Amino acid sequence: MPEIRTLIMLVVGGLLAILALVFVFLFAKYFKLWLRAFVTRAKIGPFALVFMSLRKVNPNVIVDSKIMAVQAGLTSITTESMEAHYLAGGNIRRVVQALIAAHRAKIDLDWETAAAIDLAGRNVLEAVQTSVDPKVIDCPDPRKHRRNTLDGVAKDGIQLKARARVTVRTNLAQLVGGATEETVIARVGEGIVSAIGSSESHKQVLANPTMIARTVLNKGLDSQTAYEIVSIDIADIDVGDNIGARLQADQAEADMRIARAKAEERRAIAVAKEQEMRALTQENRAHVVLAEAEVPKAIGDAFRGGRLRTGSQN
Repeated sequence: MPEIRTLIMLVVGGLLAILALVFVFLFAKYFKLWLRAFVTRAKIGPFALVFMSLRKVNPNVIVDSKIMAVQAGLTSITTESMEAHYLAGGNIRRVVQALIAAHRAKIDLDWETAAAIDLAGRNVLEAVQTSVDPKVIDCPDPRKHRRNTLDGVAKDGIQLKARARVTVRTNLAQLVGGATEETVIARVGEGIVSAIGSSESHKQVLANPTMIARTVLNKGLDSQTAYEIVSIDIADIDVGDNIGARLQADQAEADMRIARAKAEERRAIAVAKEQEMRALTQENRAHVVLAEAEVPKAIGDAFRGGRLRTGSQN
């Protein structure tokens, strides 16, 4: 019996020693993190930190993000939500920073929406910043479209070359599933070209460029996009070619070519007709010659047959 008790005590002592080593290891690894969370009222327990590591979640990221949120007054974000977003491949720091920026700017943005935007591949922090501080988009953008102007032709045939600057802010409600900046640029460009084309004279556009901006804004081009158009400003507008005159000149040249072709056709027909009449004349002359050749023969036949009498026989 003493031997069994000794063995049990040794086993128990070994287990306690192992538990003590584990406790010391965990204490050394997570104590600072837990202390930071404790003094900042982040409410993350030491066992929660251990379980995060077991779930392959980086505790440092969760603690830092939770501290940022709590210190900014966002106490409704739970640790479990952060872990779930981390495991889904999201960027927790960026989402929390976006929520803080939205909270300070008094923009209605909750955790679920921000997390969905982040998981959709959009930069939610940049979206919030753009919503607070609208950004300006060049239309067209030479770096993306290799064009410097939007070219439209007024009804009087004069080409106008315009450049616009579009001020937009993010529409957070439609950021997930909404069209991107490229769609906004394409729609604005189409609207400007259409507005120039519907003008009676290029002079009207040059005298009042804001007419184009008002026309484009009234079309609601930001529908179903991730942006809301704040303003459209015509940065520059120049006169291009006289497209109407050039088209008329091209049409006149084409008509002249058609007339020449028809005249040449009529001349060819006349020449062919002349050659045909000459051939017919030669054919008729041949018939006359043949007929003349038959006359002596007919006279000889008549003389031999006694049907032809001379004057001495009378």
